[in-house]
Amino acid sequence: MDLTEGTQEEKRGRSKKMMLWFGVGSLIMSFAALISAFIVSRKQRLDKDWLTNYELPQAFIISVFVILISSITFILAKRAVKQNKMQLATIWLLITLALGIAFIFNQLEGFRQIIESGYNFTGPTSNITMSYIYLIAVVHIGHVIAGLISIIVVIYNHFKQKYNANNMLGLELSAYFWHFVDILWLVLFLFLYFFRYII
Repeated sequence: MDLTEGTQEEKRGRSKKMMLWFGVGSLIMSFAALISAFIVSRKQRLDKDWLTNYELPQAFIISVFVILISSITFILAKRAVKQNKMQLATIWLLITLALGIAFIFNQLEGFRQIIESGYNFTGPTSNITMSYIYLIAVVHIGHVIAGLISIIVVIYNHFKQKYNANNMLGLELSAYFWHFVDILWLVLFLFLYFFRYII
């Protein structure tokens, strides 16, 4: 569809969605670079600095389910707005926000479990494998925080009664980004989980 067609509001909406997809594309390339560095480092380091039997913390596994459920609650919030069930939408949005915060707490618990297993990010107790896992998770957390900020903005606008079945642009953009960071963590987790079996 031509971006110049339609009303001014429709054109603005299409341009914002296009900007979001460009941003998502750049984030995909950034994480692809991190994964590539992880793979290349493994091929170049066959000594004790690379773990061949590492275990991901239990909290990381829990966080997968937490963030996937948060995507479902966001979908339910969007559906409630479309059906003009605003109180229900409020509940689902607040649950989504709570699950996003719970995800971050689970990630921090995962870091604590890694430290308890004897590995720090840097220093004499660091290990290149675990340092990469730290880095990948921390960078992802940064994007989850950005997603949480967008959800807070959505909740604020929702309380201001900005959204309805005919005006959902801000909510949709936030939902698209949130679903992206959810799927991204699933992909990263599965990569880190299964890569240990092929190294």
